[in-house]
Amino acid sequence: MSSLARTPARVRKRAKSDRGHSLRLAFHELRELIVSGKLLPGTWLIEAELAERLGFSRTPIRGALHWLQRERYVVSSGDGPKTRVIVAPLTKEDARELYSIIGHLEGLAARLTAHLPHAARSVLVRRLREYNSSLAALRDKNRSQANRVFDLDMSFHRTIVEACAGPRLLELHKIVQPQAERYWRLYATAILDDLKKSVDEHRAIIEAIADGDADTAESGIQANWTNGAQRLEKVIQNIGERGSWYR
Repeated sequence: MSSLARTPARVRKRAKSDRGHSLRLAFHELRELIVSGKLLPGTWLIEAELAERLGFSRTPIRGALHWLQRERYVVSSGDGPKTRVIVAPLTKEDARELYSIIGHLEGLAARLTAHLPHAARSVLVRRLREYNSSLAALRDKNRSQANRVFDLDMSFHRTIVEACAGPRLLELHKIVQPQAERYWRLYATAILDDLKKSVDEHRAIIEAIADGDADTAESGIQANWTNGAQRLEKVIQNIGERGSWYR
C-alpha cells in the first residue's frame, strides 16, 4: 500500500494562473514528500492517486514523475505492462556515488571560499564556528534533536557554498543536496551516533578557511563527505537498504 495514503489529503483547486507552472509545482511537492520520507523508498507511485491527493491533473503529475526519474528520485520496476514507478531505494552504492559528487562540489566551493579577502573570511569563519559550536553542544542529546542537528549541519555546508559559488555551482548543488538529504533523514538517529567525528571534521575545515589554505579546505570538506558515506554505509549494512526489496 502506498505510504501516501497515510498522509493527510491535500486536495486543492488550482487557479488558472497556476497552470502554466503546475509541472514545476508538482515536481517540487512530490520531491518534498520523497525527501522528507513521507513517500518511503520502494513506494509504488500511482499517477491517478497522486493527482487526486495533490490536487493536480494527471498531465503535470506524469511530467513530474518523468522529471523525478531523470534525477533518480524514482525508478521503474518490472517489465512491459507490469512496469511500476517506485520511489528509488536507498542503497550503499548510490550513497557512495552521491556523497562523492556533493563532496567534490562543496570542495570546489571551499577552495573558492578560502581565496576570499581576509575580512570576508573572518565574518564567514565566525558564522561557521557558531554553527559548529551549536552542533557540539547537541552531541549528548542528539537523539531528541535530530532535526536541529540536521538544520545546523545543512546551514554549515550551505554557508560555505553560498559564500562565493557562481550560479552554475549553486544550481548543481541545489539539485544534488536534496538527494543526500533523503539518506540523512531516514537514517538520522543512527548517523547521529558519530556526530562528534563530523564536528571535528568541520573544525578542520573552518581552520583551513580561516588560514586561507585552499588545498586543505577543499580536501577537508571532501573528507567530511567521504567519511560520512563510510559512516552511512555501516548504518545501512546494519539496518538494510531501504526499499531495495522492490527492485
